[in-house]
Amino acid sequence: MPQRSAPRKALGRPPRISRQEVIDTARRIVAEEGVDRLTMRRLATDIGSTPMALYHHVRNKEELLLLLLDDYTAQALRRPELPAQPRERIVVAAAAIHDVLAACPWIVEVLTADDLMSASALWFVEQIVDGLVDCGLSPEQAVHGYRAIWYYTAGEIVIRTTAARRRADDDRPTHRDQVFAELDPTELPRLAQVADHWAPLTAQDTYLDGLRALVDGLLTPR
Repeated sequence: MPQRSAPRKALGRPPRISRQEVIDTARRIVAEEGVDRLTMRRLATDIGSTPMALYHHVRNKEELLLLLLDDYTAQALRRPELPAQPRERIVVAAAAIHDVLAACPWIVEVLTADDLMSASALWFVEQIVDGLVDCGLSPEQAVHGYRAIWYYTAGEIVIRTTAARRRADDDRPTHRDQVFAELDPTELPRLAQVADHWAPLTAQDTYLDGLRALVDGLLTPR
């Protein structure tokens, strides 16, 4: 008498995933491979679920990035004790933003590419704008001043991070090194004067010096 085959088990629903699992997996992908590699399909694959299951937590990639931003800034941003002098308040608040973003550079890429903003960071933006107003700028001028500070801060992090990554991946002389080695001192005397130590000079962390100079310039009467 032929034996009956064992009944197949029903696959059932995929295991339920948590929002924290979504955040942790998305953070790992962008940290290791970059923001461009983060898609809803890729995220679902790494979690072992389906894109449809993710939509219970996030509607699209933009909302996912906002979730990552809010999660990171809520954990990393700590409100510093602010000095009474408004000029120094501006510097301290901007430096706090810089330090947090420099520790996680992919967030700068998200902020600059998609014009997203974390609600957790608004207190710091408030301190910068308020400090500029207290120093004599109009609210409109203060917004423009904040934008200049943000551009400087984001640009410094992006350039420094890109240069560090390039040096880690390839220790050969850069194209700039080769060009600087052949400078004509009669045509470019100042650059030729500093060409030998241009790289170590530009590798120094001068963010705070530049920030103070920028703030001084913003507050100089025109």
